[in-house]
Amino acid sequence: MRTPVHPKTERIYVKVSSDFDATGYMQPKTITWNDGRIFPIEKVKDFRPASLAGRIGDCYTVVIHGQEKHLFFERTDPLFSARFGRWFVERAAALE
Repeated sequence: MRTPVHPKTERIYVKVSSDFDATGYMQPKTITWNDGRIFPIEKVKDFRPASLAGRIGDCYTVVIHGQEKHLFFERTDPLFSARFGRWFVERAAALE
């Protein structure tokens, strides 16, 4: 029996603009790439907790240009109260 092969991914940290409602729910609105391109998030379809290599985080299933994508929020160490967390997307890592 063969073990399934999972492609390696790399995290691409991005700037995300988000709103907070009165209950504290965080709603991502746009993603900005390092090169300045801005992509509006048309819809948040799902939200769930995610295990992020030993860190606590969340996975948002969002719609951008009509396509579903996963957007992750990685919560930072509680010792750094000025930094709440950071956003990233995953892409297939280049083969070596």
